Amino acid sequence: MSAAEGTGLPLASRLYRSRLLGLTLGLVCVVFGMYPLDPAGWVWAWMLINAFVWPHLAFQLSVRTTNALRSERRNLLFDSFCGGFWVGAMHFNPLPSVTTLSMMTMNNVAIGGPRFMLAGWVAQALGIGTSWLLFAPAFIAVTTQAQLYACLPILMVYPLALGWICYRQAVTLARHKRELLALSRTDSLSGLLNHGAWKDHLELEFQRCRRGCAGAAIALIDIDHFKIINDTYGHVTGDIVLRQLSKVLRQNLRATDLAGRYGGDEFCVILPGMPLNRATEVMDALRDRFNALAYAQDPTLRASLSIGLAPYQPSHADSTHWLNDADQALYEAKSSGRNRVSSVQGSWLRSV
Repeated sequence: MSAAEGTGLPLASRLYRSRLLGLTLGLVCVVFGMYPLDPAGWVWAWMLINAFVWPHLAFQLSVRTTNALRSERRNLLFDSFCGGFWVGAMHFNPLPSVTTLSMMTMNNVAIGGPRFMLAGWVAQALGIGTSWLLFAPAFIAVTTQAQLYACLPILMVYPLALGWICYRQAVTLARHKRELLALSRTDSLSGLLNHGAWKDHLELEFQRCRRGCAGAAIALIDIDHFKIINDTYGHVTGDIVLRQLSKVLRQNLRATDLAGRYGGDEFCVILPGMPLNRATEVMDALRDRFNALAYAQDPTLRASLSIGLAPYQPSHADSTHWLNDADQALYEAKSSGRNRVSSVQGSWLRSV
């Protein structure tokens, strides 16, 4: 399915409502512009068809096509053609004519920008030329008071309605942009921050600590023997283990802590304002909870964690230096038997 096809109904619905409102209000303007000219019966019939039948037909043409945008562009060009036709039929009565042409032009700019506006002007010119073939070319230089009042509804209501539609569209686009940004910074499997997003937060936290604010600690977490888990129980079970760890992290960390998936079976946590001794207690409690998890896929499966901790040090040249300390602590935890928490300032070991 193409992008245009996928958005066909919402686009057609938005333009259907605005077209129905605009042509209904425009009918009042055209009726008062045409009435003094005593037009033939077919002209009155065409006015009603244009105002009350065409919006529904245009909607059906758009929802039944595979490219709603292209269809609506054609519909808007036909709107412009009809607008030009009525301007010529009203003999260029100043206010009704300017109102009709400007409302049509506003639609064209909103949907397609300056280039489509020019295409709309061409369609309006063709409409004017068609009316000249059917009616004698003439020019009425005076707008009556009744015609002035007839133009007020569309001049007041339609721009407000179009502005509201554009505002709602802008709000929707802004929300989609925020959602897309969040998705681009989120790991799809764990739902935590991805590698790049977490590194960005680490740099911000490093700069905050460097300014003399409260210290912080970072943790690198590795699932012990994860490759064996994948090989023994399968990759689906391995993914479940990863999701369980992300769930444990979300449930046991503070709202201010920032957890992410560093890559593969390695996770990472920023603990703002937390001293090393407290960070060690938190990580060890988290390790215990993860070790105690049971897996319905296989009751014999147990997974453990090796965790490396590093507090912020003024001697750190940059955030990479800080991260390297945590990596060294993780290496110490793994080389010392796994299933434990280690830090660059010593080890606090406990095995289950």
